[in-house]
Amino acid sequence: MTPQIKHQMTSTVWGMLILLSILWGGSFFFVGVAVNELPPLIIVTLRVSLAALTLWVIALLTGHRPPKDYRVWAAFLGMGLLNNVIPFLLIVWGQTQIASGLASILNAATPIFGVVVAGLFLPDEKPTSLKVLGVVIGFIGVVTMIGLPALGGESPLLAQLAILGASTSYAFASVHGRRFKAMKISLIMLAAGQVTASSLVLLPIALVVESPSLFANVSLHTWLAILGLAVVSTALAYMLYFKILELAGATNVLLVTLLVPVSAILLGVVFLDESLQPIHLIGMALIALGLSAIDGRLWQKLRNRARAN
Repeated sequence: MTPQIKHQMTSTVWGMLILLSILWGGSFFFVGVAVNELPPLIIVTLRVSLAALTLWVIALLTGHRPPKDYRVWAAFLGMGLLNNVIPFLLIVWGQTQIASGLASILNAATPIFGVVVAGLFLPDEKPTSLKVLGVVIGFIGVVTMIGLPALGGESPLLAQLAILGASTSYAFASVHGRRFKAMKISLIMLAAGQVTASSLVLLPIALVVESPSLFANVSLHTWLAILGLAVVSTALAYMLYFKILELAGATNVLLVTLLVPVSAILLGVVFLDESLQPIHLIGMALIALGLSAIDGRLWQKLRNRARAN
C-alpha cells in the first residue's frame, strides 16, 4: 500500500524544486552541444548509463549496497521504464518531426496529467479546485512564454501525441515512485536503481540501432557535454527528484516541468547572451501566479482577509 504523506509545499521544497528545474533546464545546453555530433538515442543511452556509473561509485563509497530483494529491482525497472525509457524515446522521436517550442509546451502539460493520475490512484492526493486552477494558469504561462506561434503550423498529430504520451508516462512515474517510501531505500539507491534499469533496457537497443563507428570523431567538448548531462542533469537531478517526491508527493514534484522553461530561458540570458523579451516576463508572472495557487498559502491569507472585511 502506498503510504500517505503530508504535501505542504514548504520554502525548502520550493527551493529544491527551483534547483531541480535549473539542473534539468541546463540539460538543454548539454544536449544542444552533443546533438551536433551524436544521434539522440546514443545521447539518451550515454546519459543514463554514465549517470548510473556515477551514482554507483558514490553509493559504494558511502557504504551503500545493492538491494537483494527482486521486488525492489522490479520496482526500479518500472520506474526506469516510466521515468526514462518510454518518455525519452517518445520525446526523441517526437522532436524529429515537431519544433522544440511545441514539444516544450506539450511537455509542460505534465502536471495536468499528474493531477489526474495521482487523483485516481493516490487517496491522499485528491485534486483541489485551487490546485487545478494553479496548474492551468501555470500551463498558460508556459504557452505565453514560449510563444503562441509554436502552437501553429502543420505539425504531425502522431508526433504531438508522442510528447503527450511522454508527459503521461512522467505522471505515472511519479505515482509509481511513491511506493519506494515504504521500502525505506536511500535516495542515492533510488536514483541509481532507476537509471541502472533504464541503461539495461536502452543499451541493447542502442547497440542494435547505432554503429560504434560514430564515436570515432567525437570532440572533447561533446564528451564534456555528455558528462555534464549525465552527472549534473541526471545523477544529481534524480537524487533531488526523489527527495521532493518523498516530501511533497507525486503531483507537486511534476511542477518542475512548469519551471524548466523558465530556468532554460534565464540560463540562456546569463550564459548565451540571449535577450529577455517582455512576453517572457508575462509568461513567468503567470507561472508564478499559478504556483502560488498550487501552494495555496497566499491565496488562503487573502481569502481570510476578505472574509474578515
